[in-house]
Amino acid sequence: MTLAPPFVRSGIARWLASALLATGLVLFAPLASAQGQTTKVAVVDVQRAVMQTEDGLRAQATLKKLFDSRQQELNKKQADLGKQKEDIDKQAKVMSQAALQKRVEEWQKAMMELQTVFLEYNKELEKKQKELTDPIVEKVIGIVKRLATTEGFDLVIERQFAHYYRGDLDLTDRCIQLYNTGGAAPKK
Repeated sequence: MTLAPPFVRSGIARWLASALLATGLVLFAPLASAQGQTTKVAVVDVQRAVMQTEDGLRAQATLKKLFDSRQQELNKKQADLGKQKEDIDKQAKVMSQAALQKRVEEWQKAMMELQTVFLEYNKELEKKQKELTDPIVEKVIGIVKRLATTEGFDLVIERQFAHYYRGDLDLTDRCIQLYNTGGAAPKK
């Protein structure tokens, strides 16, 4: 018997997990093990938890300021290029073919530069977002682990993979509260 490559095995595992979640086997009732023990399951929306913490809201505001300033620059450059294109179109009939060709090439070069700047700005924003949110994600995951440990959850899954769950199984709001109050999970 040969083993499937890791990417196939992980695909199978994801498919199996999705199938179990889709049928509700994981969340409708606690899972029973062979020894008769039950498995406690909870869900969490990590992205919402990160974005709704006080630090997450500050990070979003910082990113919005950066995005808005970059967007204004891009809009101005794009408007300038639009005016240049209109001028080229208006003067096309009165310009020599060589002069027209030169202006069109200059405009195309400026347009490519604008696209390059756009891509650079996107990379800069992605880098800044990662820089600002990665520490928050790590802290939220730590809180999820502490909640799971203190409350006896055996499994906590990302909410986007749960097609159904009872509201009391969602740890997201509690994670946000714990994060904003310093991150300590309550003692049971």
